[in-house]
Amino acid sequence: MTSHLRIILALCLTLFFLVAGTVGYVFIEHYTLLEAFYMTVITITTVGFGEIRVLSDAGRLFTIFLLFFGVGSLAFAAHAFAESMIERVWSPARGKRIMEKKISRLTNHTIICGHGRVGNAAAQHLADSQKSFVVLESSPEKCDKLKEQGYLYVSGDATQETTLLAAGIKSAGALLALLDSDPDNLFTVLTARELNPTLHIVARSESASAESKILRAGADSIISPYASAGRRVADKIMARAKKQELGPMEDVAEQLRSQPKWLEVNEESGLVDHAVEAASIFLAGQVVGIRRDGKDILSPTPDTQLVMGDRLLLIPVRELEVDELRPEQPQKIVLVDDNPVIRRLYTRLFQKAGFNIITAATGREGCDLILEEQPDAAVVDYLLGDISGLEICEIVRESDEGQNVKLFLFTADESPEVRENAMKAGVDVVVLKSPDAGEIVNLVRKEVAKMEKA
Repeated sequence: MTSHLRIILALCLTLFFLVAGTVGYVFIEHYTLLEAFYMTVITITTVGFGEIRVLSDAGRLFTIFLLFFGVGSLAFAAHAFAESMIERVWSPARGKRIMEKKISRLTNHTIICGHGRVGNAAAQHLADSQKSFVVLESSPEKCDKLKEQGYLYVSGDATQETTLLAAGIKSAGALLALLDSDPDNLFTVLTARELNPTLHIVARSESASAESKILRAGADSIISPYASAGRRVADKIMARAKKQELGPMEDVAEQLRSQPKWLEVNEESGLVDHAVEAASIFLAGQVVGIRRDGKDILSPTPDTQLVMGDRLLLIPVRELEVDELRPEQPQKIVLVDDNPVIRRLYTRLFQKAGFNIITAATGREGCDLILEEQPDAAVVDYLLGDISGLEICEIVRESDEGQNVKLFLFTADESPEVRENAMKAGVDVVVLKSPDAGEIVNLVRKEVAKMEKA
């Protein structure tokens, strides 16, 4: 019998003897209901108060019966309650419920699939940076280790939808697929991308042949621990050999050029709302950290958006490295859409396609942004909250700053009237909304390429 059923049975027995005792005293001793109930309670609880009136022989026999069985029912109830409380405190299920509750409150957190050497290093780095994360692990031994470390975790197969949903993938911001098997990482990426199209996914790959498959499954980038380690070792050897070739003065100059420095993101810098990748190219260096609101973001992802007040830790590169890094400036795209999910999705896709994308949530904000930034192209939603996409295109085309901007109108309306009005407003291409977001990105890329050739 479960503790829940035992508590119910104990309560029923106690209530039965309370009622039986009250009725018995009323009929045997002719007590009032209140007197009978009072006599029953002090008898069952054995508090030792005196009798209301002297009991008859029948009343005394009834009191003996009530003492034996009534006190027993009350003791059973106390035991059932105590046992239930001990089970709640020490039960493993209680810890699991508490952890599930904490995970359900997370937003924009990172999901780490696999707690091997790479996964453990990622978890420690996120913990040191005070970033929220959840680890998915199927091994009971590793789950025990995660519990000792105090990390939030879900025990289960990371390739399954139920496990990813339990880790809060719908509200997560990033996922690291760090399992030991390339097929497992591929299935994890595929399942995660279906559950959350806007998720930033980084996957581990052991073989070069699997990288393209994992990228096609939906990963934003691939890491290969062994290949990365090999490159770093080779780079150190080459750097040491080159350093020996330099003279004393050249060596000092080389060190000065590679010294990290802090840069402020403000209106004068022109870096507000730009991605880290674009900022690195523009600043001719590598952004290795961001200090935002007193917290440090180490090794930010290339698509991390910069905001006003950020401080960037930049490592400058040599002029030769700048040329290798920046054969050409990335094409700039402005996306105007009032749906935050759409903005996040297309930001990821356009950045993955090599564009420098800036987004706006309202029509007026988008119009000002297009005229200020003068991008290569602008993708404008047809239906917006304040002004329509057609109005934005008309304003841009009437201004001198917007003459060379390729305008794309983003709409689900296929009617000829919308297309005709769009052409009158100066729209270059009407883009019909499609379930395949990649088609729209490819269309924009082809049209911008045509414009450059012309």
